[in-house]
Amino acid sequence: MGENTRAVHLPQPPPPRQEPIGLPVWRSASWASSGDHADVTDADVADNPTVDAFAAAVAALEGAAAPEDVAGQAFSSGMAAITGTLLTFLGNGSHVVALAPVSGATHKLLTGVLSRFGVSADFVDHADLLGVRAAIRPTTKIVYAETLATPTMAVADLRGLYQVARQAGALLVVDSTFATPVVCRPLEHGADLVIHSATRYMGGHDDCVGGVVVGRPDLVAKVRQTRIDTGSALSPDDAFLLRRGLESLPLRVRRMCSTAMVFAASLARHPRVRRVDYPGLPTHPGHQTARHLFDSGPEGTRFGAVVTLTPHGGFAAGAALTDRLRTAAVAPSMGGTHTKAVHLASVARSGDALSGVDAGAVRFAIGLEDAEDLIADVTQALDALGSLPRART
Repeated sequence: MGENTRAVHLPQPPPPRQEPIGLPVWRSASWASSGDHADVTDADVADNPTVDAFAAAVAALEGAAAPEDVAGQAFSSGMAAITGTLLTFLGNGSHVVALAPVSGATHKLLTGVLSRFGVSADFVDHADLLGVRAAIRPTTKIVYAETLATPTMAVADLRGLYQVARQAGALLVVDSTFATPVVCRPLEHGADLVIHSATRYMGGHDDCVGGVVVGRPDLVAKVRQTRIDTGSALSPDDAFLLRRGLESLPLRVRRMCSTAMVFAASLARHPRVRRVDYPGLPTHPGHQTARHLFDSGPEGTRFGAVVTLTPHGGFAAGAALTDRLRTAAVAPSMGGTHTKAVHLASVARSGDALSGVDAGAVRFAIGLEDAEDLIADVTQALDALGSLPRART
């Protein structure tokens, strides 16, 4: 062979004699066929083994006690997973009932993108199950909810939504990014499909991007075809990092939830705090629903790791609070080892669902720091607000 041919056809390593404990990374975007390949199509070779391993792992976690088999399909991002799922089951004339608040990106997808193709959507308050039922139309194809929805940390009544969706002949699709399978597994409560922005807690280290959809195999097979047709493939390197993150997911999320509970309860007593939204607090409207739906352990019920704190003083107080933080990073993401805070009104985009939310609200996504250090950090920032209004006595 000539030198160019020799360079292209380098010898392949033999299969390892022992099974690797770590997940191999298959960095191949094309696959050669052997034997009878007359019937091989693009769809048959569209999946990467590393990516499949990640999707199957999430399906195993979400489907641990599901009433039927669970399959998974990975996407290049969380929004790609949401988009792929909605495109699969919606078309011209279709209707969606979505529980509000819903993430700003999802709201814009429904109202600014899918609406151009004849899809309509109604947004109903999380607490209004009768309103959800009343919003159902003959053309309703999907009831869409978030297990935990920011910024108020509203808790979806998944069992009630299951009944409404079934009676309407619609699918119940749940974004469970903020809960993770460690807090709640919606498939056990009637959801047909569960979506995650794996970028958040599953990756857990702010170094990769991905999304995943899990649910009934027949439904996921349709979502897979949409993913192939629209080209939203997850890279094998990101899949490796996401799959690796799953192994420590329970340890991280349990710790975050425990810290969030202490954090929320402590800061709710600060005189400069007007309100704390966290479902672990008995005063939260979703507290009892969360106690029925969410998992518990020796540390108690896991209520998630996101706390929204609203100081007295409106926009200026919220902005000043984040400016004075020293331990928590000011960033709009969540799910990593570092605690992150964001003044919601400062970063809100046009179309974000912040109706009824105080302009001073600051969302804290709790990380792995010690609770005492986070409380001290926020306390000094609150104390430094100086002349801003105090709580009424």
